[in-house]
Amino acid sequence: MSQAAQPSVSQAAQQELQVVQALAHAHRRMRQEIGKRIIGQAAVLDDMLTAVFAQGHALLIGVPGLAKTLMVQTLAEIMDLPFSRIQFTPDLMPADITGTEILEEDRTSGKRSFRFVYGPVFANIVLADEINRTPPKTQAALLQAMQERKVSVAGTTHELPRPFFVLATQNPIEQEGTYPLPEAQLDRFMFALKVDYPSEEEELLIAKTTTGPSTAPVAKLLTAQQVLQLQNLVRRVPVSDHVAGYAVHLARASRPGAPEAPEFVRKYVAWGAGPRAVQYLVLGAKARAVLSGTLNVSCEHVRSVAPIVLRHRVLTNFTAEAEGVNSDQIVERLLKMVTESPLHEARRRDRSGSDGTGQGAAG
Repeated sequence: MSQAAQPSVSQAAQQELQVVQALAHAHRRMRQEIGKRIIGQAAVLDDMLTAVFAQGHALLIGVPGLAKTLMVQTLAEIMDLPFSRIQFTPDLMPADITGTEILEEDRTSGKRSFRFVYGPVFANIVLADEINRTPPKTQAALLQAMQERKVSVAGTTHELPRPFFVLATQNPIEQEGTYPLPEAQLDRFMFALKVDYPSEEEELLIAKTTTGPSTAPVAKLLTAQQVLQLQNLVRRVPVSDHVAGYAVHLARASRPGAPEAPEFVRKYVAWGAGPRAVQYLVLGAKARAVLSGTLNVSCEHVRSVAPIVLRHRVLTNFTAEAEGVNSDQIVERLLKMVTESPLHEARRRDRSGSDGTGQGAAG
């Protein structure tokens, strides 16, 4: 019986590998299609696609005019998914996001009944534009939607469409009159992505190609059902204890109270990354592997997503602010210090403060 089962198992693995390779090909085509409208920002686009296939949400941080909205709209078109944009303002109410019940009267019978009017959150891809412009009460309206993929109104729970992906933008310049996202909501975002200015060559190309009479059309490459299948495939990708252990130690080393924490973490960090960071490190690494056309998840895949997973989960203290040290610099140092060695060896090395060169970690 075992001999008869072997070919079917091998055949299933071969089919999954073919699906992965097809996705890698689709990934390259998606980048080409997005490139018809978006010039540059290749890393940000890859990170967005990684979040989509890992079933996560992303926070985009960047100044106005960097095509953040156009990126999301184009991504939705390529995947043939319903897209909704919510402009967050100080007077926005939770019902403006989730929807509300209205009282209707049947003209024939004269009976009155409540009917739920769906809000803009009921879409596959939701752009929460300038999310820090609205008060915490309205920001919290997204919490259940992002975590549970559900909305509860007047005692009734409504399922959100699948797939469901929230992309929020935040302007880092104007902070007067804004409401910074609380850590609990920041933790709901799988990635925090920084959108930077384009290079001089890219900006010249933007000036030449985006001032024409029309927007370039893009092809529809995926459907909602295919996206769901690919998300399930990412979940099924196996990960070794070696790779998972590396993700665990990376997160634990960011916590100043943990025995694994190096000296510079104890000095500069108030709070480190929690268990959700470990989940997102592993999921992000799986999605990175699948998008590159392989089922073999490596520590390099974990390292590639670590900065965008950890930057909003490693909270610096007053000493770090006074000395101009930010979370990105701390994560960069962690990636250099934390090796792929077994956990017990890495713990012993970090307790001694060594960075692998025989010298202690500088404060």
